[in-house]
Amino acid sequence: MLKKFLEMVGGTPDERDTFYPSELGDPVAMQTDWIPAKSSGAGFRTHKLVESNSNRLEFRASTGAMLFYLFFLVMGVLVLIGFFCIISFGGAPVNWRTLCLMGAGLAFTTGGACMLYFGTAPIVFDRRRGFFWKGRKNPDHVFDKGTLKHFAKLEKVYALQIISELVGGQTKRHQSYTSYELNLVLEDGKRITVIDHGNKDRLRKDADTLAAFLDKPVWKLGVPEGGIYRLGEDVDAVLADIQAGDDDTYPDLP
Repeated sequence: MLKKFLEMVGGTPDERDTFYPSELGDPVAMQTDWIPAKSSGAGFRTHKLVESNSNRLEFRASTGAMLFYLFFLVMGVLVLIGFFCIISFGGAPVNWRTLCLMGAGLAFTTGGACMLYFGTAPIVFDRRRGFFWKGRKNPDHVFDKGTLKHFAKLEKVYALQIISELVGGQTKRHQSYTSYELNLVLEDGKRITVIDHGNKDRLRKDADTLAAFLDKPVWKLGVPEGGIYRLGEDVDAVLADIQAGDDDTYPDLP
């Protein structure tokens, strides 16, 4: 049973590529949430970190993400063009088949356009202005910056947090993957999600670059190599129970 549980959370304590908040000895870390802020993320790299100048870093959509968004958009447009050609020049009647074709085209076009719009929204760290913001609203143009959902003064950023989770895999037909979430932790323990994607190495490298830029530490917790993080699971409490000899708390773990 103990072996199965340790495999679930990623092996023995010496093997896990993670730590527990209590190990930091930091009061802010103890009041910070240590479960993913988002319920899922992409299985591929969606953003890359770019240095605009010595005082400004930006996360921009990766080439792979742009191709993914454009694929849906272009496919939808082509389907709609095909629909109108069939109706206008082919003499096809307007029935449920042609309407389904139009619906599919609209769905692909709308989905692709939305992914392109939101996936390319600016994510900016500007030391000159002293701001972080995520979105198309420039904080300089907003009177009450407190109304911005993804905004923080850089002086209020306490640390960077990386949390990972297993996404999908609920059925045999859907393969699971690991998503890695990068959050800003503010002085009061609140978090703002920066990016969330499946390329661990690139996300950690970008986090290290960003940490050096902000002169802040990086905290890491989540899915170790080969492990599974389950949302809502209090891993510290579970390990404490196991160490205390309460080995039957999780008798049905896979």
